[in-house]
Amino acid sequence: MNLKRVVVTGIGALTPIGNTAPEFWKGLSNGVSGAAPITKFDASLFKTQFACEVKNFDIEQFIDRKEARKMDPFTQFAMVAADEAMVDSGLDLEKIDKSRAGVIWGSGIGGLRTFQDEVTAFAQGDGTPRFNPFFIPKMIADISAGFISIKYGFRGPNFVTVSACASATNALIDAFNYIRLGKADIFISGGSEAAVTEAGIGGFNAMKALSQRNESPETASRPFDKDRDGFVLGEGAGALILEEYEFAKARGARIYAELVGGGMTADANHITAPHPEGLGASSVMKIALEDANISPEAIDYVNVHGTSTPLGDVSETKAIETVFGEHAYKMNISSTKSMTGHLLGAAGAIEAIACIYAMNNSLVPPTINHFTDDESFDKRLNLTFNTAQKREINYALSNTFGFGGHNCSVIFKKYN
Repeated sequence: MNLKRVVVTGIGALTPIGNTAPEFWKGLSNGVSGAAPITKFDASLFKTQFACEVKNFDIEQFIDRKEARKMDPFTQFAMVAADEAMVDSGLDLEKIDKSRAGVIWGSGIGGLRTFQDEVTAFAQGDGTPRFNPFFIPKMIADISAGFISIKYGFRGPNFVTVSACASATNALIDAFNYIRLGKADIFISGGSEAAVTEAGIGGFNAMKALSQRNESPETASRPFDKDRDGFVLGEGAGALILEEYEFAKARGARIYAELVGGGMTADANHITAPHPEGLGASSVMKIALEDANISPEAIDYVNVHGTSTPLGDVSETKAIETVFGEHAYKMNISSTKSMTGHLLGAAGAIEAIACIYAMNNSLVPPTINHFTDDESFDKRLNLTFNTAQKREINYALSNTFGFGGHNCSVIFKKYN
């Protein structure tokens, strides 16, 4: 069958380095770190006392206070990013068939703050069950897509993908497939996460997954550096408006980029560690390339998962060298998590946006915080250390991998 084309017509972002998509890109292109001491709670007794928090954010500037109280922060973030993307798209809600417009969102954890607060209050009480009536609706991950669809009246497919740190990319791929199969015209897709809580920091600390560079938070996220010691937890949201190409063209939409391929695989190896040779990572990139019907040599830029963990960074570069061969040394590669930290289930959304901006600005955002070379990485790889690099980008690939062995890759094409 003839598959329909899918394009990006709107973008929204709420991140640790910018509260709008343009601000986010400015932070990326200038190599700004979003890491700082935690302000949301007293972290003085935690092994990690810093994170990449969203800054200078007041939900009441966007949503009525009474309505906002019904939402966990991860849903609040989702609503703000989705609204920016919708405004940016210029969609006229009076002129679309809302039964062919849907929401597919991603979140790895969902309402962690709500769950923590409600259970803590119960444990500290006298045993009498006094729970907020919004406890369950605020906590469940799918509620973000529900709230977005209610706001815009979108009655098409509506759900949330939960595949750990691959969740938002998973959501984009699902929305991509619905549109190209002709089952919908429009999707609001992306992801959000708000896990900078006592439980979030404490849980990842217990796994030894987080950096503990408390004396220098801004340099803690250092993918591919010899002295990397774990990722930095981030929070926020990213939203993309995906439309069927002819539909978008007919309404005169501005088109940012075309989504041309996606892949999903599993490591089937370990609950938290990547396959040591990057088996799942290499296979997912191959599938995405085949889906896009392009050769490996077409890719100009890879936005890697690149979390700054000892094992993950090595396995991903091995996978890239397996898939791209000699071309691996001709591409630009960078990890924007060096600036934003790891937004978990929202990572794929903001990193897709980073790829789109990179293409439209012919500029590769850097991997900041590189101080010491690691012999584990081939020096021929251009990991775009410390400073953004000018480059014409026609195709960009974005990787996201999650605990449980979930792997997702998407490929965007520059729209001319």
